[in-house]
Amino acid sequence: MIQPFLISALVLLICILLAALRVILGPTVPDRVVGLDTINTLVIVSMILFGSAYRESIYIDTAIVYALLSFVTTIIIAKYLEGGKI
Repeated sequence: MIQPFLISALVLLICILLAALRVILGPTVPDRVVGLDTINTLVIVSMILFGSAYRESIYIDTAIVYALLSFVTTIIIAKYLEGGKI
């Protein structure tokens, strides 16, 4: 029997690959930014999944910090694309 965490990790990997395809093929820059933000979110979810699977809190702590940095980076990129000063 395959473990549920393994199935979840495979589904997340497929979603990351689809988002990477959007980053590569995205016709506009905002499409690529949304693809990168989606990849960031899926990586955060993967960290939390691994943290709960292996019962290690360091993955969850790292995911929280990564989520905060990802949010700030997305805001800065959106502000830059809007034409405002950073």
